[in-house]
Amino acid sequence: MLYWGQKGLSPNIPEAVKHYRRGAEQLKDPVSMYDYGIVLLQGHGVQKDVQKGVWFLKKAMEQSFVPAFNALAWYYEQYEQNYQQAVQLWEKADFLESPDAAFNLGVMYSQGLYPEKPANQYVAYKYYYKSAIRGHIQGGVFLADIWTTGIPGFVERRPSEAVLWAKWAAEHNGYLGSVLRRALDSYFRNDMFSSLLLYMVAAESGYAPAQFNVAYLCEQNPGSFLSPASAAHCMWRYYNLTIQSQDPETHAFIKMGDLLYEGLGGRQKDLLSSAQMYKLAALRNNPQGWYNLGLLAEENYKLPLSVLSELGLSELFFAEKNLLLNALYSRCRDSNNTDSFVPCSLALFSVFLQPYGKDYGAAIKVFTAVAVVAAPAILVLVLGALRRRILSYNS
Repeated sequence: MLYWGQKGLSPNIPEAVKHYRRGAEQLKDPVSMYDYGIVLLQGHGVQKDVQKGVWFLKKAMEQSFVPAFNALAWYYEQYEQNYQQAVQLWEKADFLESPDAAFNLGVMYSQGLYPEKPANQYVAYKYYYKSAIRGHIQGGVFLADIWTTGIPGFVERRPSEAVLWAKWAAEHNGYLGSVLRRALDSYFRNDMFSSLLLYMVAAESGYAPAQFNVAYLCEQNPGSFLSPASAAHCMWRYYNLTIQSQDPETHAFIKMGDLLYEGLGGRQKDLLSSAQMYKLAALRNNPQGWYNLGLLAEENYKLPLSVLSELGLSELFFAEKNLLLNALYSRCRDSNNTDSFVPCSLALFSVFLQPYGKDYGAAIKVFTAVAVVAAPAILVLVLGALRRRILSYNS
């Protein structure tokens, strides 16, 4: 935190180096050994001492600290041009599932630097793929590049997958993260307008979480800095963009369903499209989707057969409404969401009582009439009994 200036602390590299040194020399902590070795190699906040830095990295490696393998391999490659030693260390780190090691081995194969082996783009591709799967951003970029053009005779073109990997890499770059950090900081400062603008910058780059946040801020409209028409347009646009993302937030389906149901922004109500949105949320195990479908059915809207088929409830298309409601609210209740258990259970109980509603109403009316007629007679009998008991007691 002191080295990078995180969590509200200002950067203080000399002080950070003191903590690294104490952890490395006194506590024998592999993370501190690694960090101290790196600053010694680079001379950041301390006098540069390459040999001492290498010594601490080796000590960290002896404790199987994977980043130390990569750092030492980098040292042998950059300082000593000892590719044999470098690839041996990267192979060990790759065995420990290091994304950096897999990427660096891919580079070595691609550029023909792997000792005693010719350049091999296909082997390099396999290492790039491995590094990307492990979360290496540059590996994802290289993988996207290969899938864009292919490797004749070895790897076919996969343009759609290439786009997804390029998108993934773009979403994890530091520039986008900086914008998101500023947007979040503005939100915590209660500067909602600045937060909205910054989230819009990230949203227009195609980043789904930012799109959802823009729609949410427009919906809340704190301070009423947006007109009702502008807020409605904003909600429509960004919730709609969110549900079209690669891995959409299920709550966005609920919000789009609500917008279609209410017909905000001068639009007509579209119950069919609303049911489709709730269905998509329900298929992703969002209990609100099941609950809202139940509300539509309670309002005597006939859920389409296509919707029920995808939900596995096609046999209830011609069934009585209560059977369908029972199925929808039961799935809502059983969705393993503690927040939804009570409202879904109450809705299910209400469905259970509906067939008896008219009988209960008639019974209550009869009971009330009998009570009105019988009350005076009962009162006279009770008073008479009390009077006889009092007289008997006095005598």
